[in-house]
Amino acid sequence: MDILNDDRTKKLKAFDDTKSGVKGLIDAAAGGVVDIPTIFIRPPDELAEDLEVTRTSLLQIPAIYLNGVDNKASSRREKIVEQVKQASETWGFFQVVNHGIPIKVLDEVLKGAHEFHEQDVEKKKEYYSRDPERTVKLNTNFDFYLSRAANWRDSLIIDMVKSNHLDPQNLPSICRDATVDYISHLMKIADTLFELLSEALGLESDHLKQLECEKDKNVVLHYYPACPKPDLTLGIGKHTDATFITILLQDEVGGLEVLHGNKWVNVEPIPGALVVNIGDLLQIISNEKFKSVIHRVFGNVTRSRTSVGCFFHGASTPPKTYGPIEKLIAKGSPKLFKEFTVADYLMKFYSRGIDEKSGLNGVRI
Repeated sequence: MDILNDDRTKKLKAFDDTKSGVKGLIDAAAGGVVDIPTIFIRPPDELAEDLEVTRTSLLQIPAIYLNGVDNKASSRREKIVEQVKQASETWGFFQVVNHGIPIKVLDEVLKGAHEFHEQDVEKKKEYYSRDPERTVKLNTNFDFYLSRAANWRDSLIIDMVKSNHLDPQNLPSICRDATVDYISHLMKIADTLFELLSEALGLESDHLKQLECEKDKNVVLHYYPACPKPDLTLGIGKHTDATFITILLQDEVGGLEVLHGNKWVNVEPIPGALVVNIGDLLQIISNEKFKSVIHRVFGNVTRSRTSVGCFFHGASTPPKTYGPIEKLIAKGSPKLFKEFTVADYLMKFYSRGIDEKSGLNGVRI
């Protein structure tokens, strides 16, 4: 077994040392990649488990239209809050439409992300890194050496956890302006979403903002190259997010799936929509009223997929202690989780890698 592990580690390092990512692997193959390298192939037991879980296109995560949301005294706002509440309790996922970000801004950031990853590999190598201190870095899977199978995905990571200040000059020029513009617009919709989630929990609209749930964040420009055998590997393995919320912009290719009622539900792309999901940290502080659910991404045989995710981690520097919100702990409904710091939670999350074993169990009472 040690020999097998040693052999796998050597293969992982050899791939990583090329600094070319999955896209570089394809570019280097004459006529494109036909066989999936063994480091990307999912274990037999995982592939067998997949056969036992239905994939369905008959269900869809809720779509919530935000037009009229700014009128806090209106019945329209109340309806939106109720929709957010229902979606967060039963699905852990929803899409928001008419959120106010111009379509041009969305199109441009997806275009910029796509063009960055489609560049010649030599132009991307300067960004390829696993240095945790680096603000902007490119790599294939942050858990590359921890996961049972590497994911078919490259990611340009913009780390705004240690500092909320982003120096645009650190970003690749090919996607710089579009990314900065998108982040600026996204922060406004994030404010609105945290207000709606606060109200959906029966709290004052600024409650989650007062807790600094949107303070520290990562923005990640994902690229999933076309995959010749998507049933053997995944764009990202099944997992929950170590966030308060995640906001995702996906292109029209699709591939994101959510586990709901023991069925894998495809998150059908809606033009101009943003996908929002509840993360572990919001499940904890809501005392499990809102659910962080397992999800994954499948590759596409003929088309690459681009997405831009924003992961809101809350206040990690300086350390801030979080736990179930007292107002949400009702009689007969005890506190379900211990207090924690975001830094500690993230450290454990990143040390074990992405998998379906939620980090929630580590803080559950």
